[in-house]
Amino acid sequence: MNFTRPLLSLACLMVAASAIAQDKVLNIYSARHYPSDEVMYSEFTKTTGIKINRVDADDAGILARLRAEGASSPADVILLVDAARLWRAEVDGLFLPIKSKILEDAIPAHLRAKPADNGGIAWFGLSTRARVTVYDKSKFNKSDLDTYEKLADPKFKSSLCTRSGSHPYNLSLFGAMTEHLGPQKTELWLKSLVDNMARSPKGGDTDQIRAVASGECGLALTNTYYLARLMRSNKPEERAMAEKVGVVFPNQSSWGTHMNVAGGAVARHAKNSAHAVQFLEYLASPAAQNHFANGNNEWPAARGVSFDNPALKAMTGGSFKSEMLPISAVGMNQVKVQQMLDRVGFK
Repeated sequence: MNFTRPLLSLACLMVAASAIAQDKVLNIYSARHYPSDEVMYSEFTKTTGIKINRVDADDAGILARLRAEGASSPADVILLVDAARLWRAEVDGLFLPIKSKILEDAIPAHLRAKPADNGGIAWFGLSTRARVTVYDKSKFNKSDLDTYEKLADPKFKSSLCTRSGSHPYNLSLFGAMTEHLGPQKTELWLKSLVDNMARSPKGGDTDQIRAVASGECGLALTNTYYLARLMRSNKPEERAMAEKVGVVFPNQSSWGTHMNVAGGAVARHAKNSAHAVQFLEYLASPAAQNHFANGNNEWPAARGVSFDNPALKAMTGGSFKSEMLPISAVGMNQVKVQQMLDRVGFK
């Protein structure tokens, strides 16, 4: 009897099964360096059987790597933590526009890319962070700082601290201000910020909060999740630091507080694009959105998601007015803003 053909068929089936198993994988390039996110990755793998391979870097490093790798890139999903970088990557053609009713129903239009010519969307915001002002409660009152424009008031001379003007968090805020005030007024505003600085820009947002708490600075700009981390810390000295500063969500009577966005996209040359879309849809689900809020102190981007984060609620009293500018408009101002910063000496 001749068993050659059945044996060959069995071998082919084994190879095919192996290939199918290998296909259950997702390669992620992530700028989210938050230990709390590990729960989401584990839950996705547990639910779907799709293994996650992850490369961690900052936004700029990820975009540089994608450009260098081109069509040979193994990346399937890109996770970035700044609106300006999401916009830049979209413009540079590094993302694959996708169609997903789940994502389009969940994520508001101003927190995602505009539809491409084929109707697909290049990226979706998945969580948001408010850029707020913290201040020394022994020196100033909340009403002194209830707009971003008031940061330029001469009474705050030698009081302001901030990280580099060229950091994406500040570039996005300044890009939004350009939309609201126009280029000329924004440049004058930036010059006044420089005049009011207590020291040259340095460090991260936590360093700015620390400087206000220590009395080195009177006020500073920070993203909310840095302050929330201190408020929820198990270290008494960090909670004490947070208690020493007040927080203002600016422009509640006008356009609302500036919101930066962390978001995700399918890589242009994704080999596992179906799995990539499935992962992004998972990140927009109520379970994952709650994890963004409770695990990393970010506001959910998806519509109608409730959460219970005591620090975020304590900051706002439960609600606040957020800016509704399209992220694309903010992104398009980045080059213009950088030129302003150079002219006014904002390092």
